[in-house]
Amino acid sequence: MVSRTDSTGSPRGAPFNLGEGLRADALANLQRELLEAYEQAGRAWLARVQSELELWSQLAAKLPTTRSLPEAMQAYQEYMTQRMQMAADDGRRLSEDCQKIMQKITTSMTNGSPTGST
Repeated sequence: MVSRTDSTGSPRGAPFNLGEGLRADALANLQRELLEAYEQAGRAWLARVQSELELWSQLAAKLPTTRSLPEAMQAYQEYMTQRMQMAADDGRRLSEDCQKIMQKITTSMTNGSPTGST
């Protein structure tokens, strides 16, 4: 008698392979955690873009009211100081976001691996 198999090579009608189910659950959990991390990062970056727009608006409102070149330069210098701080914060935030995502992937791979320890 010839044994028929499905696309995974398991006999048709064979009992559910618990290891495959656990890996599928681990992958689904990882996917959910990554999606949550991406959504959280996206919200933070959107807030960051909005704060930059507000900063530009403040500068645009302030420059026309200046009465001298030194006063205009002072307004622009204040803007640039805030902008540079925002750029430093951007770098830190990007690094933290990447670390969080890599940590989730690494944890998932070591916990979901048959050779990994828990």
